[in-house]
Amino acid sequence: MDVTEAVATHCPYCALQCAQSLTPTPTGVEVAPRDFPTNRGGMCQKGWTSAALLQTPDRLTSPLLRVDDELVAVDWDTALDHLAARLRAVRAESGADAVAVFGGGGLTNEKAYQLGKFARLALGTANIDYNGRFCMSSAAAAANRSLGMDRGLPFPLEDLRGAQAVLLLGSNLAETMPPSLNHLAAVRARGGLVVVDPRRSATAALAADDDGVHLQPVPGTDLAVLLGLTHVVLRDGLADRDYLHGRTSGLDALAAAVAAWWPERVEQVSGVPVAALERAAHRLAAAAPVHGGDGAYVLTGRGVEQSSQGTDTVTAAINLALVLGLCGRVGSGYGAVTGQGNGQGGREHGQKADQLPGYRSITDPDARAHVAGVWGVDPATIPGPGLPAVQLLAALGTAGGPRALLVHGANLRISAPSAGDVARRLAALDLLVVCDFVLSETAALADVVLPVTQWAEEEGTMTSLEGRVIRRRRALPPPAGVRSELQVWAELAARLRAPGRWDTDPAAVFDELARASAGGRADYSGLSHARLDGAEALFWPCPATPAGAPEHPGTPRPFLDRFPTPDGRARLVPVDHRGPQERPGPGHPLHLITGRVLQHYQSGAQTRRVPELAAAQPEAFAELHPLTADRLGVGDGDRLRLRNRRGEVLARARISAAIRPDTVFVPFHFAGAGSVNEITNDALDPVSSMPEFKVCAVDVVAEDDPAPHAGAPVEGAAR
Repeated sequence: MDVTEAVATHCPYCALQCAQSLTPTPTGVEVAPRDFPTNRGGMCQKGWTSAALLQTPDRLTSPLLRVDDELVAVDWDTALDHLAARLRAVRAESGADAVAVFGGGGLTNEKAYQLGKFARLALGTANIDYNGRFCMSSAAAAANRSLGMDRGLPFPLEDLRGAQAVLLLGSNLAETMPPSLNHLAAVRARGGLVVVDPRRSATAALAADDDGVHLQPVPGTDLAVLLGLTHVVLRDGLADRDYLHGRTSGLDALAAAVAAWWPERVEQVSGVPVAALERAAHRLAAAAPVHGGDGAYVLTGRGVEQSSQGTDTVTAAINLALVLGLCGRVGSGYGAVTGQGNGQGGREHGQKADQLPGYRSITDPDARAHVAGVWGVDPATIPGPGLPAVQLLAALGTAGGPRALLVHGANLRISAPSAGDVARRLAALDLLVVCDFVLSETAALADVVLPVTQWAEEEGTMTSLEGRVIRRRRALPPPAGVRSELQVWAELAARLRAPGRWDTDPAAVFDELARASAGGRADYSGLSHARLDGAEALFWPCPATPAGAPEHPGTPRPFLDRFPTPDGRARLVPVDHRGPQERPGPGHPLHLITGRVLQHYQSGAQTRRVPELAAAQPEAFAELHPLTADRLGVGDGDRLRLRNRRGEVLARARISAAIRPDTVFVPFHFAGAGSVNEITNDALDPVSSMPEFKVCAVDVVAEDDPAPHAGAPVEGAAR
């Protein structure tokens, strides 16, 4: 390869998938942004420094095997022979479901597809899920039941540029996806940005500073706010009645449900003043097409979705968008802001416990028959649904639960809720296998560690937050001794005598994925690596067309003519506010909320290894209101201990009037004593099985407080 040849690819981090050029050099690669519809030539600090990941000094370059409680380097044949023998033994002794698989939303579409196939055919297990269950499951469940299809943003991101108003709930785009703000410049200039967040985050500050609206509710009460907004729209005659009559069903039941959420009640529950709530509702309505506006959008993010009522909260957001007549129109709509790089594609092709490729239900006989035909097996060979992520992790090492776990693209020791319990479950396993490029906190616990490729060393595809399928391209070879997961699964499948074909060429795997997805909700059958190389990117669904017919152009806006429901109408689904499972009470007087910071991504296993990013944000902090800090007798920079019934963490105080006095905020990217997921709640949404990461109850004291935690039970906590 010519060292001056630039390779067009995309950033390894979030679902914005900013376009990059990687130019190989004698010492690595140089990164530069490319113009692309999502990032328009911009990148954030993480993208600019992404090449440093390729040269991290602790890069794994040989398999590791635990011997006498130490991880020692071995060759690939030794590692894979050992692993295959252990897997065969566990399955023979305890059945196929005694082996479980945990995937990741950063895997390419090809890897996500092949991992689901590997779990079900090579291992024969029903127990596969992935960390996207922690990311998009509530938004997916709500969109499927209300709109008939889950595609994060069912419109191109650049459509936001023409909007008059945007309601953003639970997402801090200014820090998580900075280049996306380019698309909000016009709406900010018109004072149309409405942000719902318990903190005056960087994004909320933009709304407040630009004559927009910042609603600052009690943590866990976003659903009440949405019910109140919908109440005002209906009460004040702002709904699009013609749209509701022609394109939706269920209005009478919805109107009856939101009638109980008058603004004064919403203020009592959420703390959002009546005047602010009404101002936000009228700002959105004025932008709606029915009132001659230029368009409005309702967007949700993890802050409202990672909740025990996350599905209902997103449903309420969709209800509001439908009542205003926004969905399925050019220039307006509802969307969920996907977080992980391939969070969208990762859930479409078989990593979820209940799904087969193409976003098919694993219990649908026709879906099973179609996929089995592509795989060349009897449909009865494919297991049924397995345990979703939190239940799967809770079952590890228990009587009758999985005895072995294979982890691909996830760092459970940091990223899972109630992470201390997860660590104990991992330790109870007979076999833990981790594929990674560094010794992450989870890999350090493993019995077998397999070194795998990074983004710049592999070919494949990703699917952005807007359903745009894009190409990931290889810019340089991986270090000697490093293999792609596609190679790993193929070699293990051969050792396990698995049925089916196990390609290692990503283009061939994609072609099989396309055939398996044909006719499904997420139909990729009209796509291929070769076509994407020519088109740069295409939106799904993109079905194959008959020979001689023009190729399908892709579907940027899938709801324009009808919704993919049996009657073609969107469903208005009544929901009600319950509140989080844990609320502050005696011994635990504060809400704890978690989130991200500009410099870091997910569990931090990547970004904490980039010197520039680690120096800018080296450790966890606890953001407190000055009144709270005064009550606790702590100053800025003091070390704090946050504790509840699940454990405790340490963080340095950061005093700011940007947060509510009843709330403390801690970012979740850090390991060790600052790993806040040690104390987050694993209570589940009953529909999506999403854990309640975003709000729980804590006590906060100075680090030198010697008293062990023995507070009263947390109000509302499960016993």
